Amino acid sequence: MTTITRFAPSPTGRLHVGNIRTALHNWMLARKAGGRFLLRIDDTDAERSREEYVEAIRDDLDWLGLSPDGEERQSERLEKYEAAFEALKAAGRVYPAYETAQELELKRKIQLGRGLPPIYDRGSLKLSEEERAAKEAEGISPHWRFKLDHDEPIRWEDGVRGPQKFDPAQLSDPVIRRADGSWLYMLPSAVDDLDMGVTDVLRGEDHVSNTAVQIQMFTALIAARNAAQQIPRFAHEALLVGKEGKLSKRLGSLGCDAFRERDIEPEAIIALLARLGTSQPVEPISDRGQLVESFDLSTFGRAPAKFDDTELDRLNAAIVHSLPFDAVAGRLPKGMDEAGWHAIRPNLTHVCEAGEWWRLVTGPIAERDFSAEDRGYLSAAAGALEWSDDPWHALTAKLKASTGRKGKPLFLPLRQALTGMDHGPDMGELLPLIGEERARARLEAAARE
Repeated sequence: MTTITRFAPSPTGRLHVGNIRTALHNWMLARKAGGRFLLRIDDTDAERSREEYVEAIRDDLDWLGLSPDGEERQSERLEKYEAAFEALKAAGRVYPAYETAQELELKRKIQLGRGLPPIYDRGSLKLSEEERAAKEAEGISPHWRFKLDHDEPIRWEDGVRGPQKFDPAQLSDPVIRRADGSWLYMLPSAVDDLDMGVTDVLRGEDHVSNTAVQIQMFTALIAARNAAQQIPRFAHEALLVGKEGKLSKRLGSLGCDAFRERDIEPEAIIALLARLGTSQPVEPISDRGQLVESFDLSTFGRAPAKFDDTELDRLNAAIVHSLPFDAVAGRLPKGMDEAGWHAIRPNLTHVCEAGEWWRLVTGPIAERDFSAEDRGYLSAAAGALEWSDDPWHALTAKLKASTGRKGKPLFLPLRQALTGMDHGPDMGELLPLIGEERARARLEAAARE
């Protein structure tokens, strides 16, 4: 059976780092098994869904290299949900409920005050046909709940959490449809997973109780359809937290747009999120195949996974240092060729910094104040400069022999005069890029008072 996973965002905002991690792990799970990764746009909430966010989700996945193998939109499947709802209704698995939000809140407060769990008491299920008719005659439109079967515990083998067991009597019958006829998450998601042949649902641990409820929905739907369909396997990974160890509002707004603004490489994001929260080391691996091959749900821990910007910057710098010229050529300043990239690359943490370093070649450079002794030394350097395949080492060897200087007194004044800086790219690579004419002019200018 082909492994099929799905990523199901709601287009009510931009993807954030937690969404990205979920998408990545579903993509990796499918790729490792040679399966399919689907994108499902959960846009049944017409009031909050925006087409601009649909496009942003697609663009972000493409930028990350997580393009799906297929796409579905819930707004185009409403008749499927209606049919499923009617089938469950005929089977006695959904029922109308008439409590207002205020009435439900009051019930919860009373239960909590008595030390009881705030579980829905199935008050509406106890209404007679006459009482229901009276409610509707008063203009009260019902919302609809799925009736949980209390006869057997709900069990499944979770891919991360291991054996799971829920007592359905300790769960509220979930609302699946609002009074205005619109759908909540639970039923459409279950219908889609069955219809799309989803074999594996990998999502955050905040969905564990949803899974318990949906397993009964899957069972009821399959029975109502008399279909040969399979309930997906489930795995629930620990949620992301900030480096301080708490759930962070910032993580809810940190997404691909923020990463692009910081010039973070997609491969750095992938390398970090692929193994964050697992027992495997987080390393600057840009080879997707290597990451996919090592992907294993058994390595996922139960503790919250800590997202740290500092670690992302470290990985980004390491990946930038390994990027070939062809991968970045379109993002480099005019005139920077492969030799220039090779010289500048070790000094970068982000590709966008290349322009600042390239100015060491093109100029202008910062003027430095030199002592009289160093000015004489730089004057001698200008006279000694001879162009060759390796002008830097030829120049420093000649100056060492003629002046007796070595180490920092030999190299630092030359670097300062040629680049205006105390540190930077390897001068053996940089000097040929500066060129003979420009190099001699800089040495001569530094030698003048």
